[in-house]
Amino acid sequence: MKNGIVRFAALYVFNVVVLLLIGWLSPGVSVGFNALWASVILTLASLFLKPLLTSLFRRAAAKSAADRTKAGEKVVQYVLVYLVELIIWVAVVWLSGVRASGFWSYVLPPLFLLLGWVIYDRVDDRMRAKAGEIYDLAQSKISGQRTNETPARPESRSTAEARDELNDGLTPEQRRMLDELG
Repeated sequence: MKNGIVRFAALYVFNVVVLLLIGWLSPGVSVGFNALWASVILTLASLFLKPLLTSLFRRAAAKSAADRTKAGEKVVQYVLVYLVELIIWVAVVWLSGVRASGFWSYVLPPLFLLLGWVIYDRVDDRMRAKAGEIYDLAQSKISGQRTNETPARPESRSTAEARDELNDGLTPEQRRMLDELG
């Protein structure tokens, strides 16, 4: 459950930023404070609708892949990705308070979404790690534990011997021989 919450939270924050940028860069698109609700819709669509649509479109395109050249197949793949982004953008506009008026307000934002998700894939691991830390901190504050506290586990014999060897550089046999001498 923690992974799902962290993934949703990290993607939600990133989508708010992307939606605000779309509102700022796209003529005819008005986002404003609606970015908060629209990001919920966009995040849910990214997590559930996007994989579903992508697999449906790929299966449909695979049926005629033998008839296309290598370049033609690439074009079809790019068009399919754009169509998925377009469907998600239309859903965000339809289900949230985001306003889009005019041809370019439906053509450009899917490209910005695509670019945003490419960037998100690049920084996803770092964002999830940071969101996981925040989640753990909040969880520890709720439960009343300190974050630096880890439950003490008994040290195994081999771990204790390895730690002693690191401290003095002697193996257990050498240490035993020195103890017998002294």
